[in-house]
Amino acid sequence: MVDPNGSMPRVAYFCMEYGLDNRFKAYAGGLGILAGDYMKGAKQYDYPIVGIGLKWKQGYTDQFIGEDGKPYDSYKNYEYDFMEDTGIMVNVEIRGRNVACKVWKLEAFDNAPLYLLDTDVPGNDDAWITGQLYGWFGEERIAQELVLGVGGVRALRALGIETDVYHFNEGHALFAGFELMREKMEDGMTFEEAWAASKNEIVFTTHTPVIQGNESHPIDRLMYMGANLGMKPSQLRRLAGDPFNMTVGALRLSKKSNAVAQLHGQTANKMWKHIHDRSEIVAITNGIHQGTWVDQAMLDAAEAGKDLWAPHLQNKRALIELVKRKNGVTLDEEKLIIGFARRSVPYKRSDLIFSKPEVIEPYLKEGKIQLVFSGRAHPLDDTGKAIAANLVRMSKLYPNAVVFLENYDMEIGAAITRGSDVWLNNPRRPKEASGTSGMKASMNGVLNLSVLDGWWPEACEDGVNGWQIGNAFESDNVIEQDDNDREALYDVLLNKVVPTYYDDRQKWLKMMHASIQSTRDAFGVKRMLEEYYDLLYTA
Repeated sequence: MVDPNGSMPRVAYFCMEYGLDNRFKAYAGGLGILAGDYMKGAKQYDYPIVGIGLKWKQGYTDQFIGEDGKPYDSYKNYEYDFMEDTGIMVNVEIRGRNVACKVWKLEAFDNAPLYLLDTDVPGNDDAWITGQLYGWFGEERIAQELVLGVGGVRALRALGIETDVYHFNEGHALFAGFELMREKMEDGMTFEEAWAASKNEIVFTTHTPVIQGNESHPIDRLMYMGANLGMKPSQLRRLAGDPFNMTVGALRLSKKSNAVAQLHGQTANKMWKHIHDRSEIVAITNGIHQGTWVDQAMLDAAEAGKDLWAPHLQNKRALIELVKRKNGVTLDEEKLIIGFARRSVPYKRSDLIFSKPEVIEPYLKEGKIQLVFSGRAHPLDDTGKAIAANLVRMSKLYPNAVVFLENYDMEIGAAITRGSDVWLNNPRRPKEASGTSGMKASMNGVLNLSVLDGWWPEACEDGVNGWQIGNAFESDNVIEQDDNDREALYDVLLNKVVPTYYDDRQKWLKMMHASIQSTRDAFGVKRMLEEYYDLLYTA
């Protein structure tokens, strides 16, 4: 369907999290940052898009490092003065009880209109449903997703917002599809007819390239929570099996789906090839909002062929100042700074660089290599927290060369992707779906040193605009893969990166220029939005 008054389909974009600004604590990681950049791009390029999300009372965890060197979680209630009360309330039934949802409108960060549902209203028994992003357990998650999906569709109706395409960013929004089906069945359609008609209005973005990472629930739990919206258990099983897999449901309830990088497109199609009746998965590589993440001075200097070192040094000094303010450590601006900031999960291998101390230690003790880390683990992920604790231990072992910045957020992310000299990325291929931080780094002239995973195979010109680690090696044997990639990392870092930085500044500057110019358009949000319209929304 196309808006009769215009040429573009009107899109409602559903996501559990949005990273729009450091003051708005409604994001956990890359999914939210992508959603925030998408909303800013929609506003900048004037697309008929609105966003649907949740107003989180406590957001995601603030994660600090205790005296014992281990992460601990902290929550506080946030009050925002940059939202508008729409005056709209919608109702969603959860566990047989009515839950009233207040609808707020957010446009404060140069973003397309974002409508946020809030259960923290007087009279609600379950006021804390929108308390913590990704908090608690299975029943709470379903309750949150019912507010997002069912409440989101009802909010659109109450606001009078005409919608042609419902875009689910991850499977969390699947219950919006259930609500679309419920509306149609209430109007007399059969289950099959409602499925087919709703499918024609829905598109889906899949992210997690590991089957176990895709959310699922026992069907009796969905029934108990009232998430079936009138569907029978047998119908739920037909949609997505038992346990009910939210990603499979979204793949079957959408006319088209997308993966978030070209390699991820191959991975996702392979991963879900056993699912019949699913939508086609096309690859649309993520893009970033340059106004948020990229220093205009670097873009201008690259465009004009001017000196890049002076503006880069300003960004490097800003990072050094941030490190000093937060950790009391003074890094050396003359020496190489490598940045690494991302969620603390095993496949990202945050501490791979330390895994042969006899190789890396001399460079750290001499100060030739300085490392700035940041990252948060999920509050219930003890393994992720142990990874962060190990990085803290390394910062104590090499106090003038290794830094761990606690409570990773948008401010820290922006500082590291602007102020480092090198951006290190060494996930186990092919587990990194996209990796937009590397795009931010590259457009800021920060050279990528990365495994060929996520977006990097599309951008990498080895030795020209960054470096590749290894040769796209994959193995089901984690030890074998880690051994292979460790040797490759040390080889490139010590035989190419370090000598170029210290001995061939002209080549380094040339690579910075190539890094910016080769990625600034290809990995911007403008290109991503154009592809969403061409390959998903109008398909």
